[in-house]
Amino acid sequence: MANNYFEFKQFLIRQCYSAFKVGTDGVILGSSADVAGVNNALDIGAGTGLVALMLAQRCDARITAIEPDAGSFQDLLLNIENCKWEERIAAVDTDLQHFSPSRKFDLIVSNPPWFSNSLRNPDQGKAGARHKDLLTDDDLLSGVDRLIEDEGRFVVIMPASEGKKFIAEALEHGLFCNAVMKIRPLPSSAVNRLVLTFCRNKLPLSEKELTISTGRRHEYTEEYVLLTKDFYLKF
Repeated sequence: MANNYFEFKQFLIRQCYSAFKVGTDGVILGSSADVAGVNNALDIGAGTGLVALMLAQRCDARITAIEPDAGSFQDLLLNIENCKWEERIAAVDTDLQHFSPSRKFDLIVSNPPWFSNSLRNPDQGKAGARHKDLLTDDDLLSGVDRLIEDEGRFVVIMPASEGKKFIAEALEHGLFCNAVMKIRPLPSSAVNRLVLTFCRNKLPLSEKELTISTGRRHEYTEEYVLLTKDFYLKF
């Protein structure tokens, strides 16, 4: 059974009611998204608030975290209230489709629902968090298109199997993929996750890889330690 909290170096994530707990994908997204020059950031489907708090630790931006699931929102509020950046993070109990802020954002991040054709989890919270029924690719990209500043960035993590299709769909919304980070669990593993960065201007594509573990028990690669050392207690 997963713990009801996860401790990082500068904050604690309580996860009593959220359908999905702290995971590697969220940590990678929160630690790798480019925060240079960011003033206003948006976390779509914030869950417990993990990524929002990681961004707050890394930069001085004001951050809005939206989350429609009642249990996750309860954890989100508590985690914001108990962190040192509370005054810079706003939680909004809404889905993306009904979110109408008074300003746009120069950074948007999301760890969105993954699966469109797989068997739904009988737990409705987990099903909503990981299936596209409540937030399709088009919903997500339409929302980003509506909410992103002209010079803003959109950063998303997803399974490698979804990446090519998502990049093509993003083009239909005027969003160009300018950076790809390919993630392998082990040196011998196939790439299973992608961190994709989009903006409205087409730039030369930047590609890099990240391998998480060396393959030896509880031993992580130097690049993964470097990426996440400001957060994980074990590093």
